[in-house]
Amino acid sequence: MSNKKGNVAGNVEGILRGLGELVEKLAETGEQIKRSGAFDIDTSSGKSAKAVYGFSVKMGLDENQETRVEPFGNVRRDEQTGETTVQEVSEPLVDVIEESDHVLVLAEMPGVADEDVHLDLNGDILMLHAERGSKKYHKEIVLPRSFDSMAIERSCRNGILEVKLRK
Repeated sequence: MSNKKGNVAGNVEGILRGLGELVEKLAETGEQIKRSGAFDIDTSSGKSAKAVYGFSVKMGLDENQETRVEPFGNVRRDEQTGETTVQEVSEPLVDVIEESDHVLVLAEMPGVADEDVHLDLNGDILMLHAERGSKKYHKEIVLPRSFDSMAIERSCRNGILEVKLRK
């Protein structure tokens, strides 16, 4: 069983290492790419955990023509030990879109409804928390500018959270 866990961790680490090469090859195309996957992994306590990993690559979509890689899911690499771990809380895939009169934040959180979502706004930082049953999400989002907490409108339908911040 320990060998199986090592193989899964090795596969995930290999995928994460390949991200750099993918970004370099696609940086000139000016596209957005999303890849994800899921698998079950046995934990040290003998329970099976659902591991979800993925990333979104956004290339040349802003005025700076920057390439951004944004991970999501609950698989993380421990920076101190180098081991790949499965977390209880997932990081949702988030898009921040600046419109003329508002900033739109979209977050993919399957399995949660509007009443499960809690937002905290502090200047230009939007903290997102959601929990329903075994589904738990958390994300700290840096906004393009500061907003007043009274300027927020939100809705969550079919696991997609939409937050509008009026300018």
